[in-house]
Amino acid sequence: MKLKSGRSNFFLFLTLFFLSLLLFSACDRGRIFEQNVEIPETGWGSKNVIKLNVDIADKDVPADFYINVRNADGFPYSNLFLFVKTTFPDGKMLQDTLECVLADAKGKWIGSGAGDIYDNQIPFKRNVRFPFTGKYTFEIQHGMRLDTIPLIMDVGLRIEKHKNK
Repeated sequence: MKLKSGRSNFFLFLTLFFLSLLLFSACDRGRIFEQNVEIPETGWGSKNVIKLNVDIADKDVPADFYINVRNADGFPYSNLFLFVKTTFPDGKMLQDTLECVLADAKGKWIGSGAGDIYDNQIPFKRNVRFPFTGKYTFEIQHGMRLDTIPLIMDVGLRIEKHKNK
């Protein structure tokens, strides 16, 4: 009898495990790509370029792009300027400048967070179709006046299927 209850507990565990997997994977069905890069505690140097490679298999799906920024409470600015360079599979390049507003006019941090850490997902491009399938490279570099900026903890890119709103 003990073997049977152990076996049923095992099957119950497996069932719950697979249901959990399905539940968590279904929560983010729209994501095409997301990767964040940790910035060293010593600060983000202007020559420290974040490089992300994205393989696009379906060029017919419209996409929304977001820049992910995690900052600590002591970040000395209310915004963050970024240069975002995109290299297409055919070798052509496109450079954008993006202002990421991290705090309102009164200095209150805009992002969601816990404690003194704030996460921001800044809209970058909306309803864009990739012109080609293949490997795209995104390079993100800060464009602030200081060479090394403190208290930016992570920076990344999220690409998701466009949501009609």
